[in-house]
Amino acid sequence: MEVLTLSSRDFEAGGWIPRKNSARGENRSPALTLEGITPEARSLAVTMDDASHPLFKNYNHWVIWNLPVQAEIPEGIPAGKIVDNLGGAVQGMAYGRHVYKGPKPPFKSVHTYTFTAYVLDCEISLPPESHRAELLAVIEGHVLQRATLSAKFQSRRKE
Repeated sequence: MEVLTLSSRDFEAGGWIPRKNSARGENRSPALTLEGITPEARSLAVTMDDASHPLFKNYNHWVIWNLPVQAEIPEGIPAGKIVDNLGGAVQGMAYGRHVYKGPKPPFKSVHTYTFTAYVLDCEISLPPESHRAELLAVIEGHVLQRATLSAKFQSRRKE
């Protein structure tokens, strides 16, 4: 099976997430590119977590599932429980309720954020009120491939 890779045209792995993709900027979800998707794929799911949160390990900022299988997930996915222009993808409950909520650490802090893409062998039946933990429980045994992309953000950093 081919190895899945996850990247973004908005930032490099280990680099800095742009202000436009943060809650201190435009709060736009970044474009995400998947390479090496298996032909058996039936849907995609994506999570974004703050790996540096001091109180809550891997604090979830975004959870979306039932994305159509595609090499690029577009930037700026709109708020809403159901994203009609993405084949009825479902955005669940996270720090961003039914929406991407970009980085917003305290001003002096540098936090690392991890995007995880899951390639699934099915579509998921979960209500939009579901959280990341519920998604991860339901997709167990259905994940064909998984890839991560991590980058940093600091509110006071000049671009």
